[in-house]
Amino acid sequence: MNIEKYKLAGGVEITRAITGLWQIADMEKDGKTLDPVKTSEFMAPYALAGLTTFDMADHYGSAEIIAGTFQKNNPAGAKSTMLTKWVPKPGPLTRQQVRDAIQERLTRLQSSRIELLQYHAWKYSHPGWLDGLFYLQELKEEGLIGSLGTTNFDTAHLRIAKSSGIDIVSNQVSYSLIDRRAGGAMADFCSENKIAILAYGTLCGGFLSNKWLGKPEPSADQLGNWSLMKYKRFIDVAGGWEKFQNVLKVLDQVAEEVGSSIATLASKYQLDQKAVGAVIVGARLGENAHYKETATLFDFKLSGSQRNAIASVLDQLAPIPGDCGDEYRKPPYLTASGDLSHHFQDFPVAYPPITEGVKVRAESGTSWEAIAGYSRAVRVGDRVMVSGTTATHGAIAIGKKDPVAQTQFIIDKIEASLESLGAKLSDVVRTRIYLAHLRDWEGVSRAHGERFAEIRPANTMVKAKLIGEEYLVEIEAEAIIQGAE
Repeated sequence: MNIEKYKLAGGVEITRAITGLWQIADMEKDGKTLDPVKTSEFMAPYALAGLTTFDMADHYGSAEIIAGTFQKNNPAGAKSTMLTKWVPKPGPLTRQQVRDAIQERLTRLQSSRIELLQYHAWKYSHPGWLDGLFYLQELKEEGLIGSLGTTNFDTAHLRIAKSSGIDIVSNQVSYSLIDRRAGGAMADFCSENKIAILAYGTLCGGFLSNKWLGKPEPSADQLGNWSLMKYKRFIDVAGGWEKFQNVLKVLDQVAEEVGSSIATLASKYQLDQKAVGAVIVGARLGENAHYKETATLFDFKLSGSQRNAIASVLDQLAPIPGDCGDEYRKPPYLTASGDLSHHFQDFPVAYPPITEGVKVRAESGTSWEAIAGYSRAVRVGDRVMVSGTTATHGAIAIGKKDPVAQTQFIIDKIEASLESLGAKLSDVVRTRIYLAHLRDWEGVSRAHGERFAEIRPANTMVKAKLIGEEYLVEIEAEAIIQGAE
């Protein structure tokens, strides 16, 4: 079988159809643990068919253990590449915590190196996410990690990480005929920076298949696994069951023309999209073996008229709101449960508040706060004032020479300051932006517009001589807490 390969910027070679093992978690959700030896045997047909790349994560049940067992007992000719993810709880991260997490991945995979470690961040206002990436970069340079990727990152924060010296080679995100968010700014940024999009959800949990063509809309109790529960939410947001059926009808017509199935066609269409390095097709090891069908992805091509027919029916769908990964960070929460309760209890504030009489203040820990004697933010009553903020994290300048990345990080830092004092970004009533160079005004304005589009504070932008050549932008903010007593 002619399985196409893709070489990531870091040198790791993967198959363009990756076998995803997230269903292991669903298969073990009742508390049972799959036998690693027996279950790993079901991976062999995929590898022997040329589908030699497998994707998993720390929270996919015992998927890493099963994959490690497979590698140890590997049948002749079935050498495979294992990709995994690390999804730490929100909050601060230490260098040792990161090392321990990677060592756990290595132990479970029975390996001395992780070929591609993909990192997920729950919330960007807490700077712990960036610490995690810096520490992972150190482990990459040490040799414990081959290449670094991200998962469910939006464009702004992928840009912050990349411009701050993190060698990111991939971003794994939801990207399908129903969820087309990755086809805009994300695809442009990834293409320009040699970052491969690894598209998951291309089958929408199995909804994009002949099985659902012409079928009535399923009720909640007919959704038998987490994937179906999750992607039914996407279908609802995209316009509902009737419009989804229109998509299936067109896919069925094109699939018949190319001699394929709806499912294979849905993944093929995504493979042809800008910056996509591979699609990830899930497997329920020991229950359903679709490796032969997946391998046919590379047996046909779509004509221009066929692609246009698909694009035309997709234009009838409503866009999924936001950027990639927003379903995990803001409403509407398009997860299996519809919220974040199944992941963690709460988010810690970035800067613990310090109460001094009627004044409550927050410190971010930068050296300048102590030297110059000021706070990152101060709250008095219902008013919060945030000091002029640059893209500084500890002693590190974030964003290097990228004013847009600096702006996004600064707004994250402002948001963290507000949250630490009981306010929200939506409470902001004024911002002031200081630019080192007027040439940067439009990019900075657009970044500000992305974050404040629905908030619309009063705003001033001026050119100023900033302290420190590395700083291109400085922003201060004022907020009034709505509903505060």
